Amino acid sequence: MSKKILLVDDAAFMRKMIMDTLSKNGYTELFEAVDGADAVEKFSEIGPDLVIMDITMPNMDGLEALKAIRGKDGNANVVMCSAMGQESMVMDAVRSGAKDFKPFKPDRVLKTVTSILGAP
Repeated sequence: MSKKILLVDDAAFMRKMIMDTLSKNGYTELFEAVDGADAVEKFSEIGPDLVIMDITMPNMDGLEALKAIRGKDGNANVVMCSAMGQESMVMDAVRSGAKDFKPFKPDRVLKTVTSILGAP
């Protein structure tokens, strides 16, 4: 059974870059959300095995969305990503239950996905 992955970023090109990397490596059930509020809604609809989420987004940022998702499912696998190295946000994300924090680099994200979900 293939694993469902929800990619959350307000930048379409970032979602596409990560989705392309994951699909080329065998992950086929990929879903997208454009901001934190959309992520929380889609999390409830889809029930993904993993959420890969940007921290800085409009409407609801990644930290708020992480807390909302973990409130719905305390065992949710959420990996936070950011193009920026903001140490305080990283620590907030980890304290709020993020499994990992990665810079938005496709190879690093793929390695993390594989370590959490296993091979596709």
